Amino acid sequence: MLTSRKKIIKEKGATPDEFEESVAQALFDLEVGANDLKADLRDLFIVSAKEVDVPGGKKAVVIFVPFRLLKQFHKVQQRLIRELEKKFSGKHVVIIAQRKILQRPGRKNRAGVQRRPRTRTLTAVHDAIMEDLVYPTEIVGKRTRYHVDGSRLLKVHLDPKDQANVEYKLDTFATVYKRLTGKDVTFLFPVTAAAE
Repeated sequence: MLTSRKKIIKEKGATPDEFEESVAQALFDLEVGANDLKADLRDLFIVSAKEVDVPGGKKAVVIFVPFRLLKQFHKVQQRLIRELEKKFSGKHVVIIAQRKILQRPGRKNRAGVQRRPRTRTLTAVHDAIMEDLVYPTEIVGKRTRYHVDGSRLLKVHLDPKDQANVEYKLDTFATVYKRLTGKDVTFLFPVTAAAE
């Protein structure tokens, strides 16, 4: 029997909550209903899902997928997000890989002989989350703005060729990134000389 339970596999066999079940059901419905996505979605599943409040009274759906399936999700991401946004009645949908941050080796936690891989550091994981968040659009520049009170603001410049497709989601990207990492960020498009 085909069921939506095969579309969500949580770590250590934990049971998914109601919202995660609804996201898994939407993915399952797309696999069964959409002929162009059927073959691509057959082997894909999610790990978890969250709903995030975005300024302006909207909500965003954050879907976490296993890191090893991220490339396969990227192949169908634009069509998949378009269909999921229709199913969730206008909520913005973002897909992010589930990554692990390993603790810095110190005096108390010398966990074996192996060094910590660079991809498991806090900085690398936060940068990768940002890349996943804005995926098909490329990040062309980053600036860190330090305020007098010591707070930091990260300004991320996105590729201007995707401005028409992504501009309405910039607040969603900033809010989701803040919720996942705790860092303030603004996404914007660089001003080109041709616009003057």
